[in-house]
Amino acid sequence: MSEKKKLSFEESLARLDKIVEEMESDKMELDAMISAFEEGQRLVGDCNAMLREVERKIEKVVRDGPDGGETVPLKDVE
Repeated sequence: MSEKKKLSFEESLARLDKIVEEMESDKMELDAMISAFEEGQRLVGDCNAMLREVERKIEKVVRDGPDGGETVPLKDVE
């Protein structure tokens, strides 16, 4: 059984862009559009998971930094 290669964040975004472009072209049949939408949903989930992991890593670096700094959620940082 062959396992699909896990795409990087950048590769996932590029694929999402391509899916949107294809869907907006009005040249896709309904079945292909549904499949593309499902793939896009999976890619969005993968990207969100990767972003959450990066956020956890950044918070850990800040928390474990030389000053033992206070962890501030990224959404609160401007």
